[in-house]
Amino acid sequence: MNYKMIVQYDGTRYDGWQRQGNTSNTIQGKLEAVLSRMDGEPCEVIGSGRTDAGVHSYGQAANVHLKREWSASEILEYVNRYLPEDIEVTEVTPAEERFHARLHAVKKTYCYQIGIGSSKHVFQRKYCYHTEEPLQVEEMQKAAQALVGTHDFQSFCSSKRSKKSTVRTIYEARVELDEESRMVRCIFTADGFLYNMVRILTGTLMEVGQGKRKAYEMEHILEARDRQAAGMTAPAQGLILVNVEYPQKEGTRR
Repeated sequence: MNYKMIVQYDGTRYDGWQRQGNTSNTIQGKLEAVLSRMDGEPCEVIGSGRTDAGVHSYGQAANVHLKREWSASEILEYVNRYLPEDIEVTEVTPAEERFHARLHAVKKTYCYQIGIGSSKHVFQRKYCYHTEEPLQVEEMQKAAQALVGTHDFQSFCSSKRSKKSTVRTIYEARVELDEESRMVRCIFTADGFLYNMVRILTGTLMEVGQGKRKAYEMEHILEARDRQAAGMTAPAQGLILVNVEYPQKEGTRR
């Protein structure tokens, strides 16, 4: 039986999503350990993508094939009883046998949070990057609009050895200021993201907001196809995977 899951996690103390040979401290590894014990057989949990160490999720999508047939409530009750308190499976749905959380994903949305001003953001400090420098949010929003559409995002990718295409389509890129919480949020929805892409996009937008770059430079950065042309890689703790979308015909079993 194939099951689709939605997983929330605080990535602060984990070495990322992907299981690794040199550490058992990953989200995928924790899920597989619990599900394998429940099912009595080793299993592989397939995520929609790999979030880095320190990155969080509201809505990571995953799927797992289990030997036995379980109800959604049985899986939810068992895994959440034994998972660490900073990982929770919020939804389980029986899926088509061929459903694959990574290959069938068509859209992903990420949010990067930036705490601004003199406030220490005590209760949000693990989930945002803090800067005391003022940010020109309107200029950041102008720059973000240049990212919308289908482009080669090689300038916004940390991987130098990837042989895969660096062309992606961004459907939405917006920058919002929450005056009450003194938080700036950079939100991106795309058909997929390259390694560190959202963090580099955000770092570059921050430099626009700080007056170190002009909004119109974003087009030149895209054309350069050179990582050195873009801005800094924003730290991991401010990044949150919000949700993953699939075609209506994919996923849940009818």
